[in-house]
Amino acid sequence: MKVVISPYSQKLRPPKEKEVNPKNYPYWKELIELLKGHEIIQVGVNGEQRLVQDTRFNWPLKDLKKLISECDFWISVDNFFPHLAYHVNKRGVVLWGPSDPQLFGYPTNVNILKDKSYLRPDQYGIWESIEFDPNRFVKAEEVYKIVNKEFNMTK
Repeated sequence: MKVVISPYSQKLRPPKEKEVNPKNYPYWKELIELLKGHEIIQVGVNGEQRLVQDTRFNWPLKDLKKLISECDFWISVDNFFPHLAYHVNKRGVVLWGPSDPQLFGYPTNVNILKDKSYLRPDQYGIWESIEFDPNRFVKAEEVYKIVNKEFNMTK
């Protein structure tokens, strides 16, 4: 299967620009290992950590839309990618942490949220106001089970 991943949200603004965005999923390496045997393509912007060999950084929107339409499914954090995929009418997986999928997600996607107790109190506040906390996210093994069930992945 061809899987597109969009693993990162934009960098935080100064003075926290070197800190991890609280929306970034901390278990990508483990999840990618579980997805081994499938074609994984990472999309993002220059300067992001490369997690797989096939990366498409700074691609034009028209090329990203074509890639989305051609993939079997996609996995992303809460960033622009789920919105673009919704526009292309391609269902995928969103890994939620501190932001609320009821406000920012689409019911057509597989929205994976560990627990509402980990949502930040001010859903419309600036991201620099909260700290990154890996405990807010579902572990890779559980994500893989959900993805496997939803998309009938066979190697």
